[in-house]
Amino acid sequence: MERNSENPDEGNEFHPNPVSASNLSSNLSLDNVGEVTLTLNSDGLSWKLLDPMENVGSSCCGIESVHEVAGEIKFSDIYAVELTNYGVIHEFRHPGVGKCFLAHESHNIEMHRFIVHGVQKSKSQPCLWVLASYTFGHKDLETCQKWVKLIDASLNMEVERPKNLLVFVHPMSGKANGRRTWETVAPIFSRSKIKTKVLVTERAGHAFDVMASTTNEELNSYDGAVAVGGDGFFNEILNGLLLRHKAPFPPAPSDFIEAIGTDGSSPVHGPDETGTDDASSSNIDQDSEFPLPNQQFRFGIIPAGSTDAIVICTTGARDPVTSALHIVLGKRICLDVAQVVRWKTTLTSNVEPCIRYAASFAGYGFYGDVITESEKYRWMGPKRYDYAGTKVFLGHRSYEAEIAYLEVEPEKPKSGIDGGRLINKVRGLLAPKNPERIICRSNCKICTRKPVYSSMRSPRATPYSRIERTRWLRTKGRFLSVGAAIMSNRNERAPDGLVADAHLADGFLHLLLIKDCPHAFYLWHLMQLAKKGGNPLNFDFVEYHKTSAFTFTSSGKQSSWNLDGELFQAHKLSAQVFQGLISLFAAGPEV
Repeated sequence: MERNSENPDEGNEFHPNPVSASNLSSNLSLDNVGEVTLTLNSDGLSWKLLDPMENVGSSCCGIESVHEVAGEIKFSDIYAVELTNYGVIHEFRHPGVGKCFLAHESHNIEMHRFIVHGVQKSKSQPCLWVLASYTFGHKDLETCQKWVKLIDASLNMEVERPKNLLVFVHPMSGKANGRRTWETVAPIFSRSKIKTKVLVTERAGHAFDVMASTTNEELNSYDGAVAVGGDGFFNEILNGLLLRHKAPFPPAPSDFIEAIGTDGSSPVHGPDETGTDDASSSNIDQDSEFPLPNQQFRFGIIPAGSTDAIVICTTGARDPVTSALHIVLGKRICLDVAQVVRWKTTLTSNVEPCIRYAASFAGYGFYGDVITESEKYRWMGPKRYDYAGTKVFLGHRSYEAEIAYLEVEPEKPKSGIDGGRLINKVRGLLAPKNPERIICRSNCKICTRKPVYSSMRSPRATPYSRIERTRWLRTKGRFLSVGAAIMSNRNERAPDGLVADAHLADGFLHLLLIKDCPHAFYLWHLMQLAKKGGNPLNFDFVEYHKTSAFTFTSSGKQSSWNLDGELFQAHKLSAQVFQGLISLFAAGPEV
């Protein structure tokens, strides 16, 4: 990172070292450590004890005691610096030989102080971020002021960090602690000098209405929108923004079901080749796309819900402070978003297609029944999901439905010689039956691949149009559940998630079809979901398909859909995924 090496306060010096914006060092007192030499480097701060020989360690009874004599912190891990009031700095002087049974001697000095607020990763849980602060002191107030000014200037060069945020607080999320959660992390935002417009919602759909009605000019003034609540509350805010814009629809079930052959598959043609005039060709601007307010605009989530699967998948920790630190430090990760369309039930119906978006999961049958049943027991808090889940499981309801999905042909071997085929066959025989799963982590190489269709401005450029050869496959029968995972959906009840190796921005939906089966088998499947390292997909009654689009048609008795924890009624539905459509204030979970 380039920094201006010119001295902003030319002619002034820190005693005893000259001031230089690129290589500044000064003798200061560090609280609870002692007198140190603090140095401003190109990428952060470093310090070491002024006289380390006195404090390196002591020996007594054959036991060596070694004390930390140096430290550093990168600017990327500093979220604020502030000049604080005149006060006490504690300097510890370690005892020498023969005094090992005495406590460390403390020498307190009053002086001018400034605090560097930073971040540390927990040693036991790398995904958990904790607050770290370093208090420096000096007899000269001007010295402290200059340090604050220079550190502040360095932090301002971190251009990804937000300056202005729109914050929505759901007071009834989870255990009705949304307000308290926000009050816990609000000081982090104020120290970071981030302006926050805070709205505490008063009713269901309040956040959606605000996002949908906010003018583009006002939205452009924000660097992002933050949800203090659960997955369903985030879904409300996401839809409030995305439904402002038009986008191409996925194919409706009636558009292609008749064209599917007796073998259950048919090639997919471009929209102009099909000769159909379906709903996906209407109500769309010719330059249709998803124009977010500005390039810096990101969504943030501070967990206060019942499950918080999105936060766990994107930060690795269900911790409000960790999420707040991801936001103020300006972390960025892309997320896939599924567009879900409910179609009219009859050809003569005047009902327009209803669109919703989901960032984590869309589920029918068991998943929809649980969320429907749990609404009756909101007074129970998060425990209502366990109670509703048990009740729905004992009911063991299955539903008749037909699902069609896009199958993507695997890439062909690149080898141009005949021997390459033999080598590939041998590799296939030697390969393990259960290959190692590639889990989505921070700086994931799979998620950083740029989708081909992202550069297409045509409204016909759908997520599945990037695939050269695809075909529709169909399955029909009775299903206990139909699920489409957009991410792994790790949570406290399912430590590996629904699909352990689902990625945050790989451009795929992970379709899970659970066929009707005996109670004991389904319980076994659910137990595998609840088990770390389980194999919930390794059952004959479980169909798993990686796809970019699917359609669904129910017949007879119906269930509801669960979209990120929100209810959605649909008899005839189709969905497609948009790769990396939105950005989140997060960095992905650590290893």
